[in-house]
Amino acid sequence: MGKKRALWTPAESPEVRCGVRPGGDHEPDDYGLPPVDVVVPDDARELAGDVTAYHRERKRERRRTRLRRLLRPATRFGLAVPVITLALLVAIVSGTLLTMLGSRSAPRPAGPLLNPSPTARPGEVGGLLPRGNVAVVNDGRRARALADLRPGIIAVAGPGCRCRAVVAELATRARENRLTLWLVADTRGRTVSHVQVRDELRALAGDGPGEPPHFVEDNSGLLARTYAPAEGTRDAGLTAVLVRADGTVTEVRPAARLDAELTEKIKVLR
Repeated sequence: MGKKRALWTPAESPEVRCGVRPGGDHEPDDYGLPPVDVVVPDDARELAGDVTAYHRERKRERRRTRLRRLLRPATRFGLAVPVITLALLVAIVSGTLLTMLGSRSAPRPAGPLLNPSPTARPGEVGGLLPRGNVAVVNDGRRARALADLRPGIIAVAGPGCRCRAVVAELATRARENRLTLWLVADTRGRTVSHVQVRDELRALAGDGPGEPPHFVEDNSGLLARTYAPAEGTRDAGLTAVLVRADGTVTEVRPAARLDAELTEKIKVLR
């Protein structure tokens, strides 16, 4: 027996399918409703496909409802929230890159500030070290201001200085008192390369225990002119310059020998 299937949409309930039979009678019923032709299938299994489509549509509608509920806070103000969020992310990433890749200022020397009111002029006992720069050989010949060589002992070795034992003693006292020994070669009147200066200083420092002195290259001869004996002085030896933490020079000892007096003055540098 053939059956006519009525037209319906998935949003409608599949349990009852109604439609107007084309060409059918249009006699009104007792309630004034339009005439319909109800088609009831003989086997309910014929509605399985319609039921599946109905439930599929209901699931899609529930998913759309959940998605709208989740996106409601972000879309409440239109595009304002996404734009602000993107701008914040760009600002954070840019700031991080600038911090990592940007130029860094040179490190300042640790310790107290320079003495604001020394009792003598720069280069004299009681005054500060003279203004100028030197190169530290141990640190890749990096330029350092003389004011950074503190607290510590600056040892200026004259030409042909036979002072290896004195250098070793000063290095030991510097380590004991947590100071730095800066070893400088007097190059006035000589034309030497930085390699020759380094070799001369290494020969003076020897291979003693502990950290070796810091080798200083003073191309301008400023330290030698200020503290060492006059150029050309025979057997000038080693000149020890003691510098306090505030940059004040407390002692200049030509032809230095490590006696009890010099040892006590080294102890109070820090």
